[in-house]
Formats: sequence, C-alpha cells, structure tokens
Amino acid sequence: MTNFEVRAYDAAGRLGELTVPRAGVTVETPTILPVVNPHVQTVEPSTLESEFGAEILITNSYILHGSEDLRDPALDRGLHDLLDFSGAIMTDSGSFQLSEYGEIDVTTEEILQFQRDIGSDIGTPVDIPTPPDVDREQAESELATTQDRLERAVDADTGEMLVTAPVQGSTYPDLRERAAKDAKSTGLDVFPLGAVVPLMNEYRYADLADVVAACKRGLGESGPVHLFGAGHPMMFAMAAALGCDLFDSAAYALYARDDRYLTVRGTEHLDDMEYFPCQCPVCTDHTPAELAGMAEKVRGELLARHNLYVTYGEIRTVRQAIRSGTLLELVDTRARGHPTMLDGYRALLDHAEQLERTDRVSKGTFFYTSAESARRPEVLRHHERLDRFDIEGDEVLLTEGGSNDRYDETWGVRPPFGPYPRELGDTYPLTAEVPDRMDRAAHEAAADGVTRFVELHPDVSFTLVHDDWAATALERVPERVRLRDLHARE
Repeated sequence: MTNFEVRAYDAAGRLGELTVPRAGVTVETPTILPVVNPHVQTVEPSTLESEFGAEILITNSYILHGSEDLRDPALDRGLHDLLDFSGAIMTDSGSFQLSEYGEIDVTTEEILQFQRDIGSDIGTPVDIPTPPDVDREQAESELATTQDRLERAVDADTGEMLVTAPVQGSTYPDLRERAAKDAKSTGLDVFPLGAVVPLMNEYRYADLADVVAACKRGLGESGPVHLFGAGHPMMFAMAAALGCDLFDSAAYALYARDDRYLTVRGTEHLDDMEYFPCQCPVCTDHTPAELAGMAEKVRGELLARHNLYVTYGEIRTVRQAIRSGTLLELVDTRARGHPTMLDGYRALLDHAEQLERTDRVSKGTFFYTSAESARRPEVLRHHERLDRFDIEGDEVLLTEGGSNDRYDETWGVRPPFGPYPRELGDTYPLTAEVPDRMDRAAHEAAADGVTRFVELHPDVSFTLVHDDWAATALERVPERVRLRDLHARE
C-alpha cells in the first residue's frame, strides 16, 4: 500500500498517514470524516477545516448525481469549489440508498466516472450492504456481487482518484475474512467495512468487535480501514484498538437536530441537562437553558459544533493513547460508559492473540485497571514467551516473596503475568502498576502462566508461594506443584 504508512502501533491501533494524491494532502489517522450533506450543511465545510482542523470529509456522490440543482455545478466547478474545502474529499456511491430503498439507478462504472468527473479524491463503487443476521445464502450471493463490482472498479479509469474496496459478509466471520482477503487482492486503496451501522444502532458492540476482527484477519496490514457509519465518539477507542483508521459521522448534525448532546460516555438530551460537562467554546459560553431557548436553527448549529468538538477531541485522545502505548487503558475507561461497550471490550479481548501481533513489545507502564486487564495481549505474550527460558536446577521456587537458598533457582511470580526471571523484574510489562487488592482474574491469569511454565519443564520440581490467591486460581495449578501461602507459617 504505497499511499498509507504506519508510524506507530498499540494493540492493532495505528498512527498512520494516508497520502491522497489528487487532493495533494496527507491525512493523519485515525481520523473522522464528517459527513456533509450537499443540500443541508449544518456546519460549513470551510468551518470544519478552519475551526476543527478537518483534513478530510465525505459526501454522497449519488445525491449529487441525481440533483437537478447541484449536478451541473459539481461537474462544472468541482467538489472542492462547490463545498469550499481544500482538504481531501471522499464520496460514497449510493450504497446507503441501496440499503435503505432497495434499488438505485446507477452502475459502478457510471458512479466511479461521475466521482472522477466532479473531482472526488477517494471514490467508492456500488457494493451490496448486506445487513446483519441474514441467511447465509443471501450473504454469500450479495458478497459475490460486491466482489464482481470491485473487480469492475479495478478496470475503471479513475486517474489519481483513490478507490475503496468495501468489505461485506454480514455477521459471518468466515465470510468477512474471505471478503477482506478478496478486497485486499484487488490492490485498491481504502477498505471500508460495510453494513455495520445496524450493529451500532442496536448497541451490539460485541458483534461489531467480532466483525472487525474477522475483517482485519483478512486484510492484515495492507491499507487504511474505514469503519462506515461509526460516528459516536464513545466507540472510537475500541474500534481503533481493533485496527480501524477512518470513521465517518453524520451524528454531529443528526443528533443536534434532535437536541442531542454527545459525550464520550453516551448521549444526553438537552432538556435533561442543567449543566454542560464540557469546556468547549459552546459549553463555556452558554448554559443548557440558554441553548434550549434559542431558535431551532441557531440551537442546532451550536449543538453540532459542540458535537464536533467532542468528536475531534476524542480522535486526538485516541491518537495520543496510541503514541504513548495506553490505548487499551483508554478502551477500558470508555467501556465503563455503557454495559454494551463493556461487552465490546470483552469481545475485543477474545482476539488478544490477533492484537498481540502488532502490539508494541515495550511501552511505558502497564496499568491493571480491571479484571479485563488480565486478558490483554501483554499477558498473553508473556505466557507464550515462557518457552524462551531454560531451567538448570531440579528444585525451583516460584514466589511473590523473596528468594530462598534451599532451592536451585528462584523465580518471581506476579499476577496477572505469572512466573518471570527475577532479573527481568524491572522491565515492561512486569513493572505494571497493580492494585493492592488484586482480583480473581489476575490470580487466574497468573496461575495459567504457572501452568504453562510447569508443563514446559516436566522433570523439574516446583513450589509456588502465592499471596492469598483465589481458590479458583489455585485449582488451575498442576497438582504436582507444591503450594504455600506467602503469609502462612511453615
């Protein structure tokens, strides 16, 4: 992928740069693409650029194609002049309208040519957005149609315009993975994950995590991944940790029209608010009562601006978390905002082995912030790499306390990681910050590490000295390991 370069990883999250040659700009990722309705602009694109730092936006070429008022101006002047925006512009193809109304009157070849003619920088073919939970026969049939259209897009003359390869497959992980591999094989430029909006609308974040993970298995690290319709800031961190780079959002405007106020924990209705928990200019200059008393159009624009401040603020927070190696701590924090987000985080950790492949080996400090921390990629990596260490003696002490000369070797033990050579105790992730009152999950993860280590050395005799581990953790330890509590008298 010559147009996309990754600068840093954390889990599967990436700090990247997407070069958009037709626009002559390089877009920093992860980022948000505000959706701009060419007919109704709640916040002007020029304001998106000047006030919020928008480097890229998305609009709908199918709406322009069918508009008596805007089609000719778009062709004559080009999108950048029409929208008054100098950054990169991506265009959708009409697939959303296809999913909503069942049919559209344009082919992939026609809409790609129109997107090129109006000056789009990133164009999209007409894929088939297969909704969640359809029967497998429908998912496979529509996936075949989408793949055929991607191959037609490859043959289209698109000039310098980048072209997307949408990934479909409904909620079948194997179909999503296969579709992603097929999309990757086209050599196209950006990979949107389609038909996921129903999952987000229904708060099915665990299913969303499984869908994204399956797509990423097929795509690998081949190019930027766009999570279509992912506009709520509370899920950016989770999606980024799974490997998504681009999000698009009409939520900032749609929510504002319904008097809804975005936060990273969810959405509030203006009528239910007495105080604004935000320091953006909208919230510091107005009270909820003042905003509620304004004319509908003014109120809508101000709420949309607040929603954008929160949205771009969360994008910056996610970027900094990737840079500092604290993305999963951020996901953990955001997961506490809604029970279904916690479901999503737990589903994300079901794919820890996949995330570990790109996760940085060394970071600042591992913070154990919840039982979910025991399932993070760093813990998995530590367990897997225990086979790199040799034992020379016959009697080995594994302990949370000090060494003992009665044993041939003494190894440290630390929940949630398990055994480690004591000389590595000052290295990442064993320098983890953990609570004094460790939970059962941490003890169980440490016990799994002990089990792995003991099984690697069947001829060695082990004694484990633990600091009041949960019974469920001690039950995981092989019977041949002698157990002692750190604070028990011998």
